[in-house]
Amino acid sequence: MRYAFALLLPLLVMTACSSAPKPPSTRVDAVTETLHGVEIRDPYRWLEDQDSPETRAWIEAQNAHTEQMLRRAPEYPDLEARLEQLLRLDDADPPLEAGGRYFYMKRAAGAELPVLHMRRGLEGQDEVLIDPHPLSEDRTTSVELRDASDDGKLLLYGVRVGGEDEIELVAYDIDSRREIDRLPKARILDQEIEKDRGGLYYGRMTAAGPRVYHHRFGQKEPDREVFGEGFGTDRWISFHLVDDDRTIIFEASQGWDRSELYLMPVGREARLLTGDTHAVFTPVRAGGQMLVLTDWKAPKGRLMSFTTARPDPASWREVIPEGDAKLEEIRVAGGRVFAHYIENAVSRVRVFTLDGKSQGEILFPTQGTVRAMGGHWRSPGAFIAFTSFQLPLVIYHATGSDPKPWFDAKAPVDPAAFTVRQVSYASKDGTRIPMFLLHGPDVKPGTPRPTLLSGYGGFNVSRTPQYSSYILSWVERGGIFAMPNLRGGGEFGEEWHQAGILDRKQNVFDDFIAAAEWLIAEGYTSPEKLAISGRSNGGLLVGAALTQRPELFRAVICGVPLLDMLRYHKFLLGALWVPEYGSADDPEQFRYLHAYSPYHRVKPGTAYPAVLFVTGDADTRVAPLHARKMAALLQSATGSGHPVLLRYDTKFGHTSSLPVSKQVEDMAAELRFLLWQTGG
Repeated sequence: MRYAFALLLPLLVMTACSSAPKPPSTRVDAVTETLHGVEIRDPYRWLEDQDSPETRAWIEAQNAHTEQMLRRAPEYPDLEARLEQLLRLDDADPPLEAGGRYFYMKRAAGAELPVLHMRRGLEGQDEVLIDPHPLSEDRTTSVELRDASDDGKLLLYGVRVGGEDEIELVAYDIDSRREIDRLPKARILDQEIEKDRGGLYYGRMTAAGPRVYHHRFGQKEPDREVFGEGFGTDRWISFHLVDDDRTIIFEASQGWDRSELYLMPVGREARLLTGDTHAVFTPVRAGGQMLVLTDWKAPKGRLMSFTTARPDPASWREVIPEGDAKLEEIRVAGGRVFAHYIENAVSRVRVFTLDGKSQGEILFPTQGTVRAMGGHWRSPGAFIAFTSFQLPLVIYHATGSDPKPWFDAKAPVDPAAFTVRQVSYASKDGTRIPMFLLHGPDVKPGTPRPTLLSGYGGFNVSRTPQYSSYILSWVERGGIFAMPNLRGGGEFGEEWHQAGILDRKQNVFDDFIAAAEWLIAEGYTSPEKLAISGRSNGGLLVGAALTQRPELFRAVICGVPLLDMLRYHKFLLGALWVPEYGSADDPEQFRYLHAYSPYHRVKPGTAYPAVLFVTGDADTRVAPLHARKMAALLQSATGSGHPVLLRYDTKFGHTSSLPVSKQVEDMAAELRFLLWQTGG
């Protein structure tokens, strides 16, 4: 279905904005401090206190103002209905096989939340194990699969409320269909059931840092700490039980470009294997050996192997050498290695024997993304979940390079109604940046159209083509979607990531701004029709873009963002991100953080674009205070007359564990804002 843009709408928008109600007044405090000789003003620091009565009243007033303003937008009566059609599809995650049983999360087309299922055998009937729908009337409680015992008789699943990162960890006996234990809510990092099913090891984040504990099911005594003493809040831990649970291999990560491997015989001291090597080491169990995906002396990644009898790196053997594409992930199943590569920002999967001999490549129907892979060394095969801009999801079961579809979601989408292009452009320093464009087949440069430019550029995350009802709805209405592969991401290996962190973070913003300039110069859009969006680190990205080049954009969606980069590290998980961003406690790092921190770049009287900030109380990852403070500051500073709004959810937060109806509501609100502001 196609929708034309109304030519008269920009005039209506101007008229509406000229008589728009003013945002709620916000108290200004004269808070100043001196950091490294520079005076820093923070007029809205009082909004950092999320639970104060004044902040709660302010949030309520902001939400009321936002709803009032969004009601001024034109009606799009078919918008929510189309989002429902595109989103209410069967969906699933790759199964976890254990003891011939297959455990997986699946959401039926008519359901609000994913349900934990089991099959007895690959082609068995679906059996519901845990249905989260009865757990809360408002569907704010969800469940997720975490682990299964080797024999498939015991399951671990998590219970999450809202969008919190913290979960309760539940041990569940499959045959009796009963809960046998429950660990209190915590930020769980990893977990693994012991072979005898008598207990588990689990990692969680404490106030002091990450720690790994041993828990016996049903015990009342405090759990025994086994690893992590001395690690601070800038680290996290994952692990594997090996040698019939006699040995544990730990990966202790610090930032997104460094981790250490430790080997610990149970009951003894852990031994560091990798020394002071600045590289990432991700272990994967493969029977009697460990495979290690690493960028050590290989920025695009290679695969090494070792045994616990000879674990020192000097004895490691190279299994798959570094290639031209980035080695993103591996799974070991059915005696083979399934290697997921990112090549020119699209996924490819190659198959190898355990000693590295090529067994061919899995061919996908179009350019797209391996959303997830499932399987472990005991499994007869791997599961590979594939998606693209127009294809919602196919989960393949693969024992070699000729996989068979195991799950296939169908969407009411005609692929011929969309054109995907991959272009490239020069950033400020001349670096070539690739970018995907998604639009209708009739779109030609020279006729500016409403365009949504979205980016991330951080934490070694690769942005690749994926299905989104949000994006398809935008494009169906005549818009263009643009997704550049910015530096700081993981699309081209560790060197690409390193080019966008710490004192090189401005490269990411320059790449994004250059994308906007290219789209305008090529005639795809104009500043009056260009919108930008980003979430989390992407929220920082669009915050930097709108404060550095406000004249380029008409509308901004800034979701769960970091914006006060001088104080971010003091809240929630902020300390984990210091290796990526730096810390204002360090004089040199303060210099570049202060230079781009969006909250500190706002200038009174500047004609800023329309902005919709989105966050919520249950975000326990990125503190909602960033959006609160920035919304207040921009509302007082903007000279454009365009709305600056805050849409603040009191039940949900950072993660995507939302019921479908809530997803539709949120997407419809954002799309109405974008269509209204860009003339769509």
